[in-house]
Amino acid sequence: MPKKKTGARKKAENRREREKQIRASRANIDLAKHPCNASMECDKCQRRQKNRAFCYFCNAVQKLPICAQCGKTKCMMKSSDCVIKHAGVYSTGLAMVGAICDFCEAWVCHGRKCLSTHACICPLADAECIECERSVWDHGGRIFACSFCHNFLCEDDQFEHQASCQVLEAETFKC
Repeated sequence: MPKKKTGARKKAENRREREKQIRASRANIDLAKHPCNASMECDKCQRRQKNRAFCYFCNAVQKLPICAQCGKTKCMMKSSDCVIKHAGVYSTGLAMVGAICDFCEAWVCHGRKCLSTHACICPLADAECIECERSVWDHGGRIFACSFCHNFLCEDDQFEHQASCQVLEAETFKC
């Protein structure tokens, strides 16, 4: 006869199961919610665009960079795995930057994990809009994925493509 589970054992098993589901769902983050595809506003020309190192419209350098991997704007030495040693000092701005991603052209902070993994798993590595065939470097907008065919779309073509891509299931006009 198997041992009877105690309350503590049940709680521990439930916690382990929840943690396993959270770890599995981390890889399935929506493309619009990735920090490398976040929306930013240029300090100089005040135009909204995708998070990037330099403004697409006026080429101004971003004053408060956002890491393309972890989404941080400030490096706090105690809680990170910094490659740069800055004991007791929070680094912000360009002091926090370690690289620029070749694919999404956004800043990557100097955290060891961010520097070593972002270029390999950048979700915008092969992102080219299927409607206008522009890549991230060719337009200032964010990139989205079509919810029907799962192809990449730029901000300009997103709604038009999804309207033509969706399929009506019945005469009730529900998609």
